[in-house]
Amino acid sequence: MKYLSIVFLLLVSFKVDAQELFVVTEPASNVPAGSIGIRVGQSLMKNQLESGSMYNLTPEVTWGINKNIMVRTSAFLSNQENGLGLKGGGFYAKYRFFSVDDLQSHFRMAAFGRYSYNNSFINQEAIDLMGGNSGYEAGLVATQLIHKVAISSSVSYARALNNSDYSFPDFLGNSAVNYTFSVGKLMYPKKYTSFKQTNINAMLEFTGQTITENGKSYLDVVPSIQFIINSQARIDLAYKKELYSSMQRATSDGVFLKLEYTFFNVTK
Repeated sequence: MKYLSIVFLLLVSFKVDAQELFVVTEPASNVPAGSIGIRVGQSLMKNQLESGSMYNLTPEVTWGINKNIMVRTSAFLSNQENGLGLKGGGFYAKYRFFSVDDLQSHFRMAAFGRYSYNNSFINQEAIDLMGGNSGYEAGLVATQLIHKVAISSSVSYARALNNSDYSFPDFLGNSAVNYTFSVGKLMYPKKYTSFKQTNINAMLEFTGQTITENGKSYLDVVPSIQFIINSQARIDLAYKKELYSSMQRATSDGVFLKLEYTFFNVTK
């Protein structure tokens, strides 16, 4: 209840144009049509299985095919085994199928899908298609923008497959429901005078998962701050904290750093 109260206080305090650019979740809006985005994500997480930390590096390329369709390719690198090495890659696509626009607000809904390949040893119950498991995911996401506040939520079904030479263990559940809730507010500038102004966004994101076969689950909270520079460059800083978990996870708490640059009007 304490965490729900915090979310409620945040929502009622957000009164007035936010950007739908969350750190660990994806909104229903797409990147601009014809744009190419280059992003490098990094995380340093507490290793739950042995001493030390786990470092993950995720370079990504995003393409806005048109205003309704975007695609993204990712590579997954980790120091999980024998130093930093390539563990796999993934493909993500999103289709925005519903949009309602008003003067100072809009509402979007989109369907998304993901396929990931991974060659890592399977060492946790949690299904992680962003660096831990091969598999696929399909879901829906809805995002509401009101003045300076963006609220977004998603639900998806994920299925884990065998990891290259490592078969998925029979005693683990290989399907899960993922769910997210995110809220963000534009903190600065108070008033726009130029597109070259640096934007500062504050966010709070919740990510969770429930294994369908056995009901085991977890829930994380991710507070973050984001800087948008010259409307093209983006810097994200975030910290993830596990609120609860009834399953074995390879990593839990840790920090995120994401750097991104968008090239507009690359394709038509």
